[in-house]
Amino acid sequence: MTGTLSSAANIWLTGASSGIGEALVHELANQGHRLVVTGRRREALETLAQQHPGRVQPAVADTTDRQSLEGIRDDLETFGNLDMAILNAGTCEYLDIADYDSSVLEANIETNVMGTARSLDIALPALRATRARGRPATLVIVSSSAWWFPFGRAEGYGAYKAALSYFAHALRADLAAEGIEVVVVSPGFVKTPLTDRNDFPMPFLVSADDAARRIVKGLKKGRREIAFPRRFTWLLRAFAAMPGPLVDRIAAGMARKSDN
Repeated sequence: MTGTLSSAANIWLTGASSGIGEALVHELANQGHRLVVTGRRREALETLAQQHPGRVQPAVADTTDRQSLEGIRDDLETFGNLDMAILNAGTCEYLDIADYDSSVLEANIETNVMGTARSLDIALPALRATRARGRPATLVIVSSSAWWFPFGRAEGYGAYKAALSYFAHALRADLAAEGIEVVVVSPGFVKTPLTDRNDFPMPFLVSADDAARRIVKGLKKGRREIAFPRRFTWLLRAFAAMPGPLVDRIAAGMARKSDN
C-alpha cells in the first residue's frame, strides 16, 4: 500500500464536529486536502467550513438514520472523485453491572456499528466510482485498542469496537480484488468530550490534536493498521498474550466493585 495522502485528496469524514474528528478536519485541511464533513450539529460544521474556506463542505446527517445519509449522497463528490472515507462517528456508554440493562449494549451497537455500516451505503459506491477511473480509493474505520482487553463496565463499548475491527478486516478481504484499501485505526485513550465524562484513570492519555497527527502520519506512510500510543497498545497486546485465566484475574481485579 502506497502513501494514501501523498497528494491532495477529497475526503468524507464522519463524526467531524468534535473530538478526533474535529482535530482531523484541521490537520487534513491545513495540509491541503478537501473535506466533506458530517455530523449532527450544523453550527459546528459551518464553523469548520468558515475556518477553512474552500476546503471544507458541511454535510449534516445522522449516521444512525439511513434516510438522512441518503440525503447527502451527492455531497460526497462535492470536490470531485471521493478518494477517502474516514468513518469516525461514534459514542460510548458504560454498563453498570449492578443495574444491568441490555439497552446500553443496544445503544452502543446501533449507534456505532450500524452507523458505520450505513455510512458505507453511500461511501462504497463513491469509492468504487473513483477506482473505476483508475484512482486510489481508501476506506478508514476508526475503532479502538480498548477491546483487546476485557475492561469492566466496557461490555457495550468493547463489543462494538471489536465488531468494528472485525467488520473492517473482513471488508479488507472482500474489497482487495477491487483495489479499495481498508485502514483500521485503533487509538488508546484520547482526550475528547466523550472521555471527559470518564471517572477513572486513563493511562497514556493523548490530546485529540496529537491523535489526528498520528492518524494522518500513518495514512501518509500507507499503514493499514494505525494503533497508538505505542506504550499503551504494547501493554494491551502483552496482556492479551497471557494465559486466559491470568487475564481473567487481572480484569476482575481492575473491575469497579459494586456498592450492593
